[in-house]
Amino acid sequence: MKRLLILFTALLFLLAALPALAAPAQLTWYGHAAFKVVTPNGKVLLVDPWISNPSNPNAEKDLAALTKVDLIFLTHGHGDHIGDAVEIAKKTGAKLVATFDLQKAMVAYKGFPAKQAERAETGSFGGTISLLDGEVTVLFVPAIHGASMDTPNGPVYAGEPGGFLISVKNGPRIYHTGDTDLFSDMALLKGQVDLMLLCIGDKFTMGPVRAAQAVDMIRPKKAIPMHFGTFPALSGTPEEFKKALRRYGLEFLMYQMKVGETLTWK
Repeated sequence: MKRLLILFTALLFLLAALPALAAPAQLTWYGHAAFKVVTPNGKVLLVDPWISNPSNPNAEKDLAALTKVDLIFLTHGHGDHIGDAVEIAKKTGAKLVATFDLQKAMVAYKGFPAKQAERAETGSFGGTISLLDGEVTVLFVPAIHGASMDTPNGPVYAGEPGGFLISVKNGPRIYHTGDTDLFSDMALLKGQVDLMLLCIGDKFTMGPVRAAQAVDMIRPKKAIPMHFGTFPALSGTPEEFKKALRRYGLEFLMYQMKVGETLTWK
């Protein structure tokens, strides 16, 4: 009996010394182009965090719930992508991941805390950076769009528009296109994307037909439409996107998230 007790005690110490099992990564959509990624180690990333966009009925509650954020990614300087970034950064201490020019503009014109906009979290197209002790790797990807930033004195230069390929250790590789049209270099990402978050709204970005062509070029494991329906001008719909994907035999890749939905990556 004494020997069993000793063995049991030793086993408990051994189990206590083992690292905790990591949880699966999660992706939450807040509507428009705003997403939250939670890594297996519990780090929280926001991309284009316009949480208070018109398509989010729980905006106030969602904003209040964001008490822990580690990184804020911004694809470009338009207001519908900057969104609530400054408010969230001041509340949580989150650092800004963006191109160098956009970082500078956010500090100079939007009041983003300078100590949270550092060179370690910046890069340019084609460059990669490692963040959060290597749990997240980011490739800066170009986009075709405008990128000026509105200020009380008129628009100012805020760098070039882009997207991100965010690779999470033991999690998904996520390509957030930002606002863009189709462009041929998207094909270079083929085989590197698990979740493709792509604009389909038309008028200011590619619409459903060209978005489907982008999916054909990249062949992600899932294609998640975004940046549609927030305003009447964004007329592209998921139904049209799925129809366009059908021309390539790829309609099975589409996954339409609901606003507020969380997708668990396994």
